[in-house]
Amino acid sequence: MLRTMSEHHLTETRFADLPIDPRILHGLNDTGFEFCTPIQAESLPIALTGKDVAGEAQTGTGKTAAFLVACFHELLKNPAPESRKSNQPRALLLAPTRELAIQIHKDALAIGKHTGLSFGLAYGGTGYEQQRADIAAGVDLLIGTPGRIIDYFKQGIFDLKFCQVVVLDEADRMFDLGFIKDIRYLLRRCPDPEKRLSLLFSATLSHRISELAYEHMNKPEEVRIKANTKTADKVKQTVFYPANDEKIPLLLGLMQKLQPQRSIIFINTKRVADRVYEWLAGNDHKSALLSGDVPQTKRQTLLKRFQDGEFNILVATDVAARGLHVPEVSHVFNFDLPQSGEDYVHRVGRTARAGASGAAISFACEDYAHYLMDIEEYIGHRINNEAVTSELLIKPKPPIARIHRPRPDHKGGKSGGRSGERNRSRRPPNKSRNRASSS
Repeated sequence: MLRTMSEHHLTETRFADLPIDPRILHGLNDTGFEFCTPIQAESLPIALTGKDVAGEAQTGTGKTAAFLVACFHELLKNPAPESRKSNQPRALLLAPTRELAIQIHKDALAIGKHTGLSFGLAYGGTGYEQQRADIAAGVDLLIGTPGRIIDYFKQGIFDLKFCQVVVLDEADRMFDLGFIKDIRYLLRRCPDPEKRLSLLFSATLSHRISELAYEHMNKPEEVRIKANTKTADKVKQTVFYPANDEKIPLLLGLMQKLQPQRSIIFINTKRVADRVYEWLAGNDHKSALLSGDVPQTKRQTLLKRFQDGEFNILVATDVAARGLHVPEVSHVFNFDLPQSGEDYVHRVGRTARAGASGAAISFACEDYAHYLMDIEEYIGHRINNEAVTSELLIKPKPPIARIHRPRPDHKGGKSGGRSGERNRSRRPPNKSRNRASSS
């Protein structure tokens, strides 16, 4: 879903004021985009002339629309030569996470609806054969994560000899996730930097990202949209100092007091995320659980249900901290403080997107309070603290344990643990064995 920009988040520059192809303007109008955000207003006049851009801006400020408009315009302005084959993409758009790649693809479909361009999507976790077939059939823009794209490239499903545009989104995260060798591998198989448009966008243009730009781009112009703080200006940030056994009562008390319209609760580990989900279920809060081991197809279904308002609480590990553009997230809860200031910024960035307001509430408990000093140093200011009062602590009802299917261990038998024992007690032995072996 494309984000609607707050009027306070926009500049006075209209997309229609820029020399953008009318077919792209048609798509922008359909999605309700009229005025540019600062990163769009600063980067598009450069990119539309065919010059490379390295852009820095906070998350949720419209970087995706900026590079999509520039990419579409370049492809429409400079048609592919007749010698190009259908399985030779004209643009390569790389993202660090599956969720971000999926979101870019959705935005591309909306903004590029009237361009006649075709879009391919490649990411791990699901849809291997379908994605492979779609790319082999031919796409103009190939959007995806580096690993899956390299997989198809090495199979000869496509090549990059006619790539006219390269986009690197969330470049800082590419480094964090160890994708930099993959990025260099792909860029070296594209035409020389002087023969293509290159666009790089990141929350920070660090020294290592500048080195990447120097090596693989053609004298890019830097565009830096600085904010007063590293977190969005309209996020009210608060920290509580609960004891470990007060975290669940405090979370439930704040849920009761604040009545969040839509909230994400971030947890550092999957095991604790499971327990928080169970406590919420036992206390009449319908939520979804999103962690790294959730299959991609189920992950997409859960996110869609969350976006559609089927439930208003998402319990997540950091797999959800980047690349999610969920509208109207009113509250972010750091049930566990993250271990770095950068992770804190990206978690908090799930609320107050595109100029809206929001709240970020963190628990500095006995296990993670020592990270607070580094977080405050990174964001450049102190986070207001509030007292844990008896009025905020709710005596919780017991959690409702999730029912897990037993899974085979490395020898082909059933996995241990309470969930496996619970399932075995509910089924006849033969059925239990059959289900375990097929799961």
